[in-house]
Amino acid sequence: MNLLFKSFLFSLFALGSILPASAQEKKVSDIVSTPKFGGYIIGKYSYQDNSNTTTNGDGFNARLVRVYVDGSVLKDFKYRLQVEVNGDPGASKGPHIKDFYIEWAKYKEFTIRVGQFKRAFTFENPYNPWDVGVGDYSQLVKKLAGMGDRCGEATTGGRDQGIWFQGDLIPDRNDGHRYIHYQLGMYNGNGINHADNNKQKDFIGTIQVQPIKDLYIGAFGWTGTYGAQGYQVDRNRYVFGLKYESDWTVRAEWGHSQGKVYDGKTVGGIGYDKADAFYATVGAPVSKLIKVYLKYDQYRNGKIDDNKSAIYSVSCNIRPHKNLMLQLQYNYVNDKTAIDTKYNQLWAEAYIRW
Repeated sequence: MNLLFKSFLFSLFALGSILPASAQEKKVSDIVSTPKFGGYIIGKYSYQDNSNTTTNGDGFNARLVRVYVDGSVLKDFKYRLQVEVNGDPGASKGPHIKDFYIEWAKYKEFTIRVGQFKRAFTFENPYNPWDVGVGDYSQLVKKLAGMGDRCGEATTGGRDQGIWFQGDLIPDRNDGHRYIHYQLGMYNGNGINHADNNKQKDFIGTIQVQPIKDLYIGAFGWTGTYGAQGYQVDRNRYVFGLKYESDWTVRAEWGHSQGKVYDGKTVGGIGYDKADAFYATVGAPVSKLIKVYLKYDQYRNGKIDDNKSAIYSVSCNIRPHKNLMLQLQYNYVNDKTAIDTKYNQLWAEAYIRW
């Protein structure tokens, strides 16, 4: 802690010792909220019947172990720090920071956030894993939003460092929902926990219309570059989609990517500078405890069917408690780029949070 911060804390405690108890509580709460500590664990068992089961890691694993703290300062400034404890074996990382940001959120019409956080690209990417409905994000999000991006960027959880501003406009007179949501962000384009390695910045924006409560129809755009190991690749992308979240869930998105490569390198294979992806998810409540999801998910490298990877999923989510979810999922995979093009997957996951 630097001297200025120590002086601030000393002054705060000195003031608290003079004021009556009721005044102390009021003044401290006006300055800073009580920090909220929490976290969640997702454990997984997976099995698949193709010939690559050894490399794909059948068996038990800790998919995610994360802890976080969030709160507010001066009521209008929100902050969050989230750490992934178990790391990401696919990206050769140990425990690392996922999110750190501060946000000025006094007005619904205009808020500003700066730090490291989810890219506002696609409806699904900002979702917490608890709320996706099935046991993983779609290929659209993985390949086009920064979870093992097709351009070569390591797994970043769909996050980057930067700044955005957003707002919700035109409230409905009856239920109060806002008809327009907008967001525009500027990012390094280099993923999490890394400084930028070129002079270009990525720009991502969205405009969404909410004609009725719980239904959003939106468009997303992204322009920027990613550079590593002596090459650079364009990331010019757009996505159109809709989502409806209530007792029922309906989400569908289609996205396009164009990535011109510089310095003679390739991305996604020679000649495959373009790609597209589509998914559709429907979640139906069976009872207060059970919800069943159906999902179709496809990705095409080069925008050609010979490179199409399609996944058909059915997932049953059981929530005996608000902080406990059990999930059983079956996937039928038809991946034309794999050695075994057609195979089956079975996942069982337990979600626990506090």
